[in-house]
Amino acid sequence: MELDQSLTSRDVINAKMRSILDEATDPWGIKVNRVELKNILPPREIQNAMEKQMKAERERREAILQAEGQKQSQILVAEGEKQSAILKADAAKQAKIMAAEAEATSIMKVQQALADSLKLLNEASPNDQVIKLKALEAMQKVADGQATKIIIPSELQGLAGLAAGAQALFDSSKN
Repeated sequence: MELDQSLTSRDVINAKMRSILDEATDPWGIKVNRVELKNILPPREIQNAMEKQMKAERERREAILQAEGQKQSQILVAEGEKQSAILKADAAKQAKIMAAEAEATSIMKVQQALADSLKLLNEASPNDQVIKLKALEAMQKVADGQATKIIIPSELQGLAGLAAGAQALFDSSKN
């Protein structure tokens, strides 16, 4: 747009110069057909002002580009941090799910082993003495804990009988 205006201004100046020259040369019988202004040097103050304006415009564009670059950089960093947080949360969730599944599997295996041992014990048709021995073993485990009070079931009233039954069982298994 500036280029078109400068050409237009130059054309206007050329036309004015031609008419002024025509007036000046008419008395001598000379006709000026073409006048062209090739270079216009404005005063030094105007040149300085134009240079300052161009420099200010370049600095303004540079500041805008730097601000836009910084803004884009901050947006990309924030998006990266967001993605990272999402992925970390998802990883923690998956780890908890896998740990819970592993614990559930472990509990199921322990319970299955306990069920299998009870099944085998029932299939062996244990006598009263074996049951009393198992009860005594269970009581030993309970007594090893931190409990300050132990409640003994009524089935274990005769500890002496239990001990005698265990002794008899051991004696029979040796024979």
